[in-house]
Amino acid sequence: MNQQEILKTIHRRVDVSGVRADVSLQELDQIVKAAKHYQFICAFAMPCFTARLVEMLKDEPDIRVGATVGFPSGADTTFIKVQSAKEQIAMGVDELDMVINVGAAKSGRFDLVEEDIRAVVEAAEGKYPVKSILEIAYLTDDEIRRASEAAVRAGVTYVKTGTGWANKPTTVETVRLIKSTIGDAAKIKAAGGVRTLDTMLEMIEAGCDRFGIGLRSILSIMKEVDGRLGRQDDFAL
Repeated sequence: MNQQEILKTIHRRVDVSGVRADVSLQELDQIVKAAKHYQFICAFAMPCFTARLVEMLKDEPDIRVGATVGFPSGADTTFIKVQSAKEQIAMGVDELDMVINVGAAKSGRFDLVEEDIRAVVEAAEGKYPVKSILEIAYLTDDEIRRASEAAVRAGVTYVKTGTGWANKPTTVETVRLIKSTIGDAAKIKAAGGVRTLDTMLEMIEAGCDRFGIGLRSILSIMKEVDGRLGRQDDFAL
């Protein structure tokens, strides 16, 4: 696929995210407005607003709603993660993004990492894609490799880089590292610090399939997409 073709469909790689602690209902309304206008593939809110997001997008069959599980620390018990997944599935979500047990990864206990992820995958019953969030800001390259392998063994659909809450952004090199580790065994989602179109394009070339991007950043990126495609778009919040 050449770059022009990628640009024309790049909106379908975007999960527009409202997952900061201070996202208000007013910002959630803006996220929905942007999602409908650009037809992003998925939208995310924190669990307290997930049911509202589902209701607001119920007439948009091409826009999925995602759930955050164990967000943002990954330190909830497996039981809590499973119950959160089930509760949000009952709300009507289409996908689950769960944070792995980072502390277990830092302890070298990738058996526990795998068990934790697998429990959520099993709760999804094969009906809902599960993305395991590694939170790479806290992991060494070797830990990223081993956590990625554990996620694949547990049956995830995507290995995701981060929550966006840590102070270290995802890089193209991280995407390459994960891709070299898992190949085509799972897809890759990049999130946390993805703020420019060129970064997205580099990550796509490196093997990234999806992106989690906040509202302001994705609006800026889409304006750049329109510019490169020679399109006029007067969308405003």
